[in-house]
Amino acid sequence: MKLTFLGTGTSFGVPQLGCGCAVCHSRDPRDRRTRVGATVETDEGKVILIDTPPELRLQLVQAEIDRVDAVLFTHDHADHTHGIDDLRAITARRDVHLPMYGSVETLRSIEQKFRYIFDDSIKPLPGTSKPKGRTIVVAPRETVRIAGVDVTAVPVPHGPVATVFAYRIGPLAYVTDAKSVPDDALQLLRGARVLVVNALFRQPHPSHLSLSEALDVAASVGADRTYLTHLTHENFHGDLEAELPSGVSPAFDGLAVTV
Repeated sequence: MKLTFLGTGTSFGVPQLGCGCAVCHSRDPRDRRTRVGATVETDEGKVILIDTPPELRLQLVQAEIDRVDAVLFTHDHADHTHGIDDLRAITARRDVHLPMYGSVETLRSIEQKFRYIFDDSIKPLPGTSKPKGRTIVVAPRETVRIAGVDVTAVPVPHGPVATVFAYRIGPLAYVTDAKSVPDDALQLLRGARVLVVNALFRQPHPSHLSLSEALDVAASVGADRTYLTHLTHENFHGDLEAELPSGVSPAFDGLAVTV
């Protein structure tokens, strides 16, 4: 199984528009972060996309990924969903609708925002096309077979604003936009070989794990390797990498990891 980080930045991205800080002007390509998304390529060559961030087309082109067999949505916030129209180039080559998985709340919100994708009565004009998707609700803590692998939806609180789905995909645990990871979620994530977890700032944040909180989660999960994502312009990649404990690394856009 191969994990590819399409984007590893916050909702602002890095560089942040209008910011004059040193990180935003860094020449290290690892300090340039688009909005969070990832793909998981199975051993059979199927591709699962996690979220559809606003830069999705550019991310997929950069990663040389030209097929998607299923989409997992963590939640409905704009930085995780508003690139969904870029799937048009994917579904135009498919005879069936692209399956899109998530919680009932997330999928209902996406269906309302992007009705044209899911309503078959809305027809594209002759010579044009539209993305074609089918939503499939996954219950909290339910395990479903997607693209040939077992995927478990793990609900985690996104502060007071939402509940997001982390996902356990075989040996991979993928957690983004979590404020905390409760004990029942940790039970579902333990045993993963690779953990991805958000780490926003060094100081506490009302809806995201801080760096120290993310490291506590990493220790509790006990994966062989942990990668930090949803990173801000607070740290140079190289400096953060140097201070992290063994087995923990900051992810960067385009990083590919064999799980």
